[in-house]
Amino acid sequence: QVQLVASGGGLVQAGGSLRLSCAASGRTFSISSTAMGWFRQAPGKEREFVAAISKSGGSTVYADSVKGRFTISRDNAKNTVYLQMNSLKPEDTAIYYCAAGTYANTFERAYAYWGQGTQVSVSS
Repeated sequence: QVQLVASGGGLVQAGGSLRLSCAASGRTFSISSTAMGWFRQAPGKEREFVAAISKSGGSTVYADSVKGRFTISRDNAKNTVYLQMNSLKPEDTAIYYCAAGTYANTFERAYAYWGQGTQVSVSS
């Protein structure tokens, strides 16, 4: 059984920063064998792609709305993926979910395992 636990969310003022973490666990599961992604869902909106990173960490993909402000990274030794969020805007307010999949891409259906989400709120 694979478990992904997202943490690090909170309330921050516009222009501030947060770092989200996604810790993976499972008897035989290692994130070194999977691509990892972050998605988010704002109130009243559909869940959308934010960022993804390949198994090795050598390739990353970002949504245009966060490019240049967010950075996804991974520490395979700690079985953890991070999302550093800088220059936060009120429109970044959402529940953020981490997910594990085969390839680093933007499609939800490509990710087999999902975390429970962590709330990020950005005040103006």
